[in-house]
Amino acid sequence: MKIATAAAAALAAGLLQTASFAPTHAWWAQIAALALLFGLVQRAKPKVAALCGALFGWSWLTAGLWWLYISMHDFGGIPGPLAVLAVALLAAFLCGYYALALGLTARFIAPGRWRLLALAPAWLLAELARATWLSGFPWIASGYAHTAGPLAGWAPWVGVYGITVLAALAAVGAVLLKESRWAWGLPALLLPLAGLVMPQDFTTSSGRLAVSLVQPSIPQDQKFDAERFATNLATLAGLIDSAQGQVVITPESVVPLPLIDLDPATLQRLSRPDRPALLGVFLGNADEGFVNSVIALGGDYHYGKRHLLPFGEFIPPGLGWFVRAMNIPLDDQARGDHQRAWSVAGQRLRPLICYEDLFGEDIVQSAVGPDAATVFVNVSNLAWFGAVMVQDQHLQFSQMRALEFQRPIVRSTNTGATAVVDHRGRLTARLPALERGVLEADVDGRSGSTPYARWLAAVGLWPLWAAAVLALLGIRKAAQ
Repeated sequence: MKIATAAAAALAAGLLQTASFAPTHAWWAQIAALALLFGLVQRAKPKVAALCGALFGWSWLTAGLWWLYISMHDFGGIPGPLAVLAVALLAAFLCGYYALALGLTARFIAPGRWRLLALAPAWLLAELARATWLSGFPWIASGYAHTAGPLAGWAPWVGVYGITVLAALAAVGAVLLKESRWAWGLPALLLPLAGLVMPQDFTTSSGRLAVSLVQPSIPQDQKFDAERFATNLATLAGLIDSAQGQVVITPESVVPLPLIDLDPATLQRLSRPDRPALLGVFLGNADEGFVNSVIALGGDYHYGKRHLLPFGEFIPPGLGWFVRAMNIPLDDQARGDHQRAWSVAGQRLRPLICYEDLFGEDIVQSAVGPDAATVFVNVSNLAWFGAVMVQDQHLQFSQMRALEFQRPIVRSTNTGATAVVDHRGRLTARLPALERGVLEADVDGRSGSTPYARWLAAVGLWPLWAAAVLALLGIRKAAQ
């Protein structure tokens, strides 16, 4: 195959990969996309294999992260061409993991079925590296496409990255079957499909909880406007006052000021003695740093965000000039100090602020042991990024966490997706995007731990790293 043809095919396969995620939930398209890529690479020279990996990754991630343009251009004031360039460069950096993985596989394993088999663990290593190195940025990692379909049954056993390698193995099987290598292709395809019959019941009900999830729908360009603060506060107070649930949850930074700058009368306006509430606000001070937090109104509980977003919440070394150009309020924050759950109304609620729910390995300690959370609570403000694609993607990540830990996840957001996900990863309630209101819902809290939660809490992601490396070494030896 000519290099130009392979390059075009890799770009198209990357777009297909992006299309497999929410809102389509076309899990089969993710496997098909990888099968197309692996078919290009299995007999390619190392440089061509690396090029195909790079172009696939760049196409997939540019299309899947295009909404970053909105935050940089519409709200950050970065000129349009520079914002486009910034998104393209970020995708180019991230696709390096895939170029390196596929290029090295082609360098050390000869063309043929052994190389094809090696592409599955090589793909896993690339995804693990993107998820963990340099603070990690695993947005739309491959496994997240499988919150529906046969591979979803593997989630409480091996988690999203275990599903990643199983999906890659299914893609390998598809290529082998296309080449009529049934003895190799069928096992590679049937193992991932075993998720359809895997046991799924690892947690039990801890009781029902009525929640009120607030969605104030404040436009991002008005959220930090001092002249509109009183109006926005009155809107928030009215929504809280109308809530009917046992617990009220408000979005991330719904009060866009440090707590030390709020007078007691302001907090009093937002409090209801008969309705415990989590309020999004900033804790800390200018000397010690501000922490993106939630506090319990009328109580002594607080939680501060621990896994911060590069460029939005902390400034990577040497890139302060770029962050300052976007005029992001409170752009260099401090980290929270604990992961304890909030005990309220007979349940234990574990807050997660914005994209913290992408990092199951960070929060797994809250899903094991006698004090484990019974409900996960995500509070977010995605108004920075518009309403197209990003809200559905983030909701899909919450669905994967629910599947992995068999915990319900309730989401309170500024503009969407405010929703409830049950412990099976099913969406049970959702407010329309950009609609002001309160989502009233009942959730079933859960106790107990999944196999994935237990081994992840004990040893982290190291078994997956080790399995991928050992598999590659074994395949290389067999291919010699």
